[in-house]
Amino acid sequence: METSRFNSHYRGISLMLLIILVITALFSMRYGAVDLSLGEIFSSLGKFFSGDSDGSLNERIFAEIRLPRAILCVLVGASLSVGGTLMQALFRNPIVEPGLVGTSSGAAFGAALYFVLGALFEYNAGEWTLPFAACAGGMVATILVFVLSQSKQTGKSSIIALLLTGIAINALFLSGVGFLSYIARDPQARSITFWNLGTLSGANWHSVIIIGTSTVLCLVLALRYAKQLNALMIGEEEAQYLGVNIKRLKMTVLLINVVMVAVATAFVGVISFVGLIVPHLLRLLKGSDNRFLILNSALMGGILLSLADLVARLLLRPAELPIGIVTSAVGVPVFIVLLRRKNYYF
Repeated sequence: METSRFNSHYRGISLMLLIILVITALFSMRYGAVDLSLGEIFSSLGKFFSGDSDGSLNERIFAEIRLPRAILCVLVGASLSVGGTLMQALFRNPIVEPGLVGTSSGAAFGAALYFVLGALFEYNAGEWTLPFAACAGGMVATILVFVLSQSKQTGKSSIIALLLTGIAINALFLSGVGFLSYIARDPQARSITFWNLGTLSGANWHSVIIIGTSTVLCLVLALRYAKQLNALMIGEEEAQYLGVNIKRLKMTVLLINVVMVAVATAFVGVISFVGLIVPHLLRLLKGSDNRFLILNSALMGGILLSLADLVARLLLRPAELPIGIVTSAVGVPVFIVLLRRKNYYF
């Protein structure tokens, strides 16, 4: 009976978040440099699903710009939030996120390296090369942070060592991005600059398909390891007694996190603090069960990033503010509050 009420409450929260996500996405699709009416949105949706390419200018704006952007925003928010949830569960600390452990900066470096070298040698190996380069950069950076932050005596990572190592690795890879920006031609340099600030202005159906594929597959894999991550929360030794292969779990979760975050970063740039804020808000809402956190962080991440994108487009319209500025402006105060509440001091 208790389990039934427990699961029913979880489903209720998930349904509530799903409804809010749909409403937020509709607002995101309706408002921008050009406001669209609900009639134009529904008319464009009907023509889109029927394969009719004719329509008014506003209907084409919706089908070719607003709709893929809104979907991409939800997918990227889900990727970053689930990535943050996985990292916090893995390190058993609520102030860890992919950006703090080098994944985002490493992915940006890998993508920047691909664009600069690709332009230099006039090389293009296909549409999957950019995500692969970003994944490779994110993987290298995350593993460096994970390995270098471990204590020589215990082989474990303290939060202070993790944060300081993450700062150093982020600085290293961002300096690499800066160097590539310096030697790049103008088009590549502008792309790298936009990555550092984060932008969804280049959203299209091609990026939606790629990010959607990685997000859905990684989310399904992450849910399979939710129970093992719950066992890890009580301690590594205790989790081993329960039959959890700690080393394999860490490497698998790191791989899932890197693929989700790096592929998203390859297309939209570095968007910080989403993976930090969302899991913490969900813990305040309903506990620390990773079965609940992983699924619902995808929904809440889509909500928050859609709201941030809406603010970025409306604040200076018809100009557009980079979305990374908005998320950082909100995320930095939240991060400071978390540090002070948890008393992570020397």
